[in-house]
Amino acid sequence: MTPQRVFITGASSGIGAALAARYAADGATLGLLARRKDALDQLIATLPHPERHRAYAADVRDHAAIGAAAQAFIAHAGGCDVVIANAGISAGTLTEHAEDLAAFEAIIATNVVATAATFAPFIATMRAQSTPTRLVGIGSVAGIRGLPGAEAYSASKAAVISYCESLRLELKPYGIRVVTICPGYIDTPMTRHNPYPMPFLMPVERFAAAAVRTIAAGNSYAVIPWQMGIVAKLLRLLPNALYDLAFGNAPHKPRRPANIL
Repeated sequence: MTPQRVFITGASSGIGAALAARYAADGATLGLLARRKDALDQLIATLPHPERHRAYAADVRDHAAIGAAAQAFIAHAGGCDVVIANAGISAGTLTEHAEDLAAFEAIIATNVVATAATFAPFIATMRAQSTPTRLVGIGSVAGIRGLPGAEAYSASKAAVISYCESLRLELKPYGIRVVTICPGYIDTPMTRHNPYPMPFLMPVERFAAAAVRTIAAGNSYAVIPWQMGIVAKLLRLLPNALYDLAFGNAPHKPRRPANIL
């Protein structure tokens, strides 16, 4: 396989860092963006050929900073083959609490708007390339049916899934494939805060390997692990009355103020 040029947001830990390690092991040149420059530098130091890779410290809600990082990486790598909009935040939110509206805004801005802001500066370059190209949105099983206490997070991931579907249709004539990956429960710092059982919990390294295969194949949509894919299909078919009965008393994700998201 020809070494790829891969840009990943939210790359300093969890799924983003695992994807970076997987692609670097395959010989890719990486552009890694996250808020913490020190964490990015530490990650790059552990990767094969660290001199190939570039770290960009930015908040994905700063759209000008994302655009600048994208242009810098394109100039460094001579193009880009894969863009993974992985940056995301999660917290329990309840509409009845007015103070949670700020958390709603932060979650939507980070998980949804920043996905579009991440893809936008790469599309013109990808359209001009002759190599296979991929734009990858990270959804979630939580975006398939709304979960109690996770109103903002479920809404944001449902929006990512629908947004990527729209974008897939728009870009298909230009040969740019849009891939939506919906993780189930993956063992990362984010999920370790969940105070409830997590069925089919998957090591993040195994998730990254499966995700890279899905992206290379250009599959339009995948739930990882596959067991959660079966659950997701059943949830889509479940009538509202049965869904409400099954999940109405599900444990809630802890609420957090917007200033620590």
